Amino acid sequence: MNRSALWRRLAAEWLGSALLATVVIGSGIAAQKLSPGQTGLELLENAAATAAGLYVLILMVGPVSGAHLNPVVSFVDAAFGGLSWRHALAYLPAQVAGCGCGAVLANVMFNRAAITISTDHRVSGAHFVSEIVATTGLLLVIFALARTGRGATAPGAVGAYIGAAYFFTSSTSFANPAITVGRMLSNTFAGIAPSSVPAFIAAQIVGGVVGFGIIKVLYPAITATEASEVVVPHLSDEDDTNSAAVAPERLSARSLSRETS
Repeated sequence: MNRSALWRRLAAEWLGSALLATVVIGSGIAAQKLSPGQTGLELLENAAATAAGLYVLILMVGPVSGAHLNPVVSFVDAAFGGLSWRHALAYLPAQVAGCGCGAVLANVMFNRAAITISTDHRVSGAHFVSEIVATTGLLLVIFALARTGRGATAPGAVGAYIGAAYFFTSSTSFANPAITVGRMLSNTFAGIAPSSVPAFIAAQIVGGVVGFGIIKVLYPAITATEASEVVVPHLSDEDDTNSAAVAPERLSARSLSRETS
C-alpha cells in the first residue's frame, strides 16, 4: 500500500463517486431501454450492474482513499477515529460533486440533456424506514469486516449487500447522501425527485447514528487502527493526523499475525 496525500485521496473519492453515479444511473437508463414496462426486470438489471460496478470501483480507488464514496461512511469512520474530522469534511464535497458529475455523464452517454431533474417522488414512511435499514446494514458490513481483519473482502461484500438491498428495501437502497443528490439530476429509472431528497438524506443520517451504536455494541473493542482500514485497507500520508499513530500499530499487528500463523 502506498501513502496517499489528501489531494490524491480527494481525487480518488471524486472519481469513484462519479463512476458510481454513472453506473447506477446509466444502468437504470439502459434497463429502461432494454426492458420497457417490465419494472422487475429493470430493477434486476440495475441492481446487478450496481453490485458489479461497486465491486470494481472499490478495488480501483480503495487503495488510495479507502473507497468510502459515501459521506455517512466517512463520518462514522471519523467517529471511530479512523479518519480525522477535517478530512471527513473534505471527503464530503468530493463525494457529492463526483456523484453530480457522474449523473451528467450518464445522461450525456444516453443522448439525454446533461441535467434532467427527476420527477420520481419516493417519500413515504416505508421509504424512510428502508433507508435507515439500508444504511445501517451497509455500515455493519463494512465495519464488521474491518474489525475482524477481513477488509480485503469488502469489495465483494459491499457489492453483494447493495445488490441484495435493491430488492429487500422498498426504497431500493440508496444508503448514501451523495448518490441521492446525484440521482436527483436524472429523470430516469434511477432518479429521485428533489422534494424526496431531504427525507432520504435524513433517514440515511439516522441510519448512520443507529449503525454507529450497533457497531459499538457488537464490537466494543474496535480500534482507530481497524477503522482506518475502512472500506478497504489503505495508508494515508503524514498529513492525516492519525497516520503517525496508526501506521506503527498496524505494522506491529501484521507482524504478530505473520509470526503466529
